[in-house]
Amino acid sequence: MKKIFSLVLLGIALFTFAFSSPALAADSVNGAKVFSANCASCHAGGKNLVQAQKTLKKEDLEKFGMYSAEAIIAQVTNGKNAMPAFKGRLKPEQIEDVAAYVLGQADKSWK
Repeated sequence: MKKIFSLVLLGIALFTFAFSSPALAADSVNGAKVFSANCASCHAGGKNLVQAQKTLKKEDLEKFGMYSAEAIIAQVTNGKNAMPAFKGRLKPEQIEDVAAYVLGQADKSWK
């Protein structure tokens, strides 16, 4: 009986880790501050004042392949089209924090 119980617990643990998104070792509270100071002028409330269809809402992030920390970090670091690169202005940790904040807000529909 103990062996079956142990196998069930192991299965639950494996399932949980296999199908959950990896946690960022980032600080979304700091990300909110960095976002407010550097990103909100174009992306207030998850909007995009330059390209209205490319918001930071979850649906649009998914649609354009941007719903991951890696994609957001690359975009913020290197810039793209009208978005400037923040590589020289922000530290890598700050960019990771912004990515965590953006993903968290997208999950909450920017409320």
